[in-house]
Formats: sequence, C-alpha cells, structure tokens
Amino acid sequence: MTDFIKAVEAKPNEKIPQLSPGDTVSVHVKIKEGDRERIQEFKGMIIRLRNSGNNASMTVRRMAANGIGVERTFMLRSPRIDKVSVERHAKVRRAQLYFMRERTGKSARLKQKFG
Repeated sequence: MTDFIKAVEAKPNEKIPQLSPGDTVSVHVKIKEGDRERIQEFKGMIIRLRNSGNNASMTVRRMAANGIGVERTFMLRSPRIDKVSVERHAKVRRAQLYFMRERTGKSARLKQKFG
C-alpha cells in the first residue's frame, strides 16, 4: 500500500527553501499567456502553511493598491513555481495568521527574527 502512495506522490520542488508562517517571501511563478510563458513575482507574507505531502500549500498575502489585500495559495510541489526566496523571517506564536487580514498600517507589522 505504501509503495502505491509513493508512486502517486509528486516529487518535492527543490527550489523551495524551509518556510514558516510570518516569513516575507517572493514567489516567482510561471504564467502561460497564449503561446508565451513568462515569470511573475508575487511578494507577500505567509499567513498559512500546510505541510501534508502532495497537498502541501502556502497562502501568501500582500497589500495591493489602495490597501486592498490579495491572497494567493501556492501548491508547494507544483512545477509552476520557479523560485521562492525568503526576504525576512518574523517571530510569530501561531500557525495560521488569519488575524493579519484585519490589520493595516503599523499594526500589520511583525517583529523580525534574527539568526
């Protein structure tokens, strides 16, 4: 049974570093437009991280124009993710940071974790 599960599972994307909630990341995603393919960057904070095999995913939130929050969920084993770079680590005490959805301005900042 476990051999069957291993055969179906996608291989991990080696371009993704160790991530944790609260990290500010830059996700480079391959976008296909017609017959062309380009790379689009999505910068934001990880508010949710699920590490469960094939279904591993992360939700990244950023503030768009006029203070509108945009969230995007990325599958961690997807071949569409070209690169993920961690720009900043934050000190958080919970796994899901849904409370950040209501925060704006200075209250939306998290303390930086060094080292």
